[in-house]
Amino acid sequence: MLNYCPDAAARIERLQSLYERQASDRIFAVMNLPPGRTIKEFAATHEAGYCAYPDPEERIYFWDALFTERKDILDDSIPAAYPSEMDQGLYGGLLGGQVRLLCDTNTGWISSMVPPLISDWSELGRLTISFENLWGRRYRNQLKIFRQGANGKFAISHFILIDSLNFVFELFGAGRTYEELIDNPEQVRRAIDFAYELNTKVQDYFFQQIPLTLGGTGSFAAQWLPGRVVTESLDPFHMASVDYFEEWGREPAERIMARYDGGIIHLHGNGRHLLPAASTLKGLKAIFLGDDTGFPQAFDMLPELRQKAGDVPFTVGVNYADFIAALTAHTLTGGVLYHVSDVPDVETANRVMEQVRAYQV
Repeated sequence: MLNYCPDAAARIERLQSLYERQASDRIFAVMNLPPGRTIKEFAATHEAGYCAYPDPEERIYFWDALFTERKDILDDSIPAAYPSEMDQGLYGGLLGGQVRLLCDTNTGWISSMVPPLISDWSELGRLTISFENLWGRRYRNQLKIFRQGANGKFAISHFILIDSLNFVFELFGAGRTYEELIDNPEQVRRAIDFAYELNTKVQDYFFQQIPLTLGGTGSFAAQWLPGRVVTESLDPFHMASVDYFEEWGREPAERIMARYDGGIIHLHGNGRHLLPAASTLKGLKAIFLGDDTGFPQAFDMLPELRQKAGDVPFTVGVNYADFIAALTAHTLTGGVLYHVSDVPDVETANRVMEQVRAYQV
């Protein structure tokens, strides 16, 4: 039971069927209205761009207010606050890196990143993981405040892993990482092993502090997933061949998914060539198909993408007009959680959801 989602058990039953690959003939949807009062107030009181680390109490207030606005929408969503501040930057911060934060006034998210941590491989051995340094204390404090603030009203979402080549990106930057794959492959493998240790410490602590929601993990992309599920990034392989993914990406992803109860991944527009290979990852629960400037919308390619990925559940964004057109024409692809944007109002959202729940491919 979640106070902001009184029918959570019914929603989770539907989502569980999706992520257990028993719903390839059905569709699912999250109904998103245009920005409401909470986002507008955030935009009016914050500046876009680089910013200071925010007060976690203010951040959980933001999520509480956002989910209050959504509580009358009867869709397939499970409200889950995303600790976006603990994004890429947390991992480097735990190693003493200089974390930079970025405010997005369109979404209310504040994300983090770090400039390269080292300049030479000899420095890798001097990096130590500390949950007692500034970012370790911030991480522990923010999870505590989020847990207390959610307090049975909504879930806390898992957040991204920075392992495998993502971690080498944090060490040297993207361009040099690709050079190191060729020039120093053994050092790269050493860094990947270190990244596994770092990421599992971060995620183990998360699951120790954040209780499961009705037996599962809250998810900003997938809403809810059974068990302790992590979210992996294959971004470094978007600009590489499938062969590079097989050599460098598959084993780290499968290794960390096996430690938990599986994982989800996301693919950007320039990473769709990875779909046939990535869809066979052991432990994979779902793929979020992102949209990027210069590439066709994933929604418009779903039949083709489905052929490449078999029965792996997708989550994908689509605007309301296109979704309704496909719903009316009965051409929607099954086994997909559709994030529908610009839904006019709550009444429309709930009326459309009646059609969604009755839809069969």
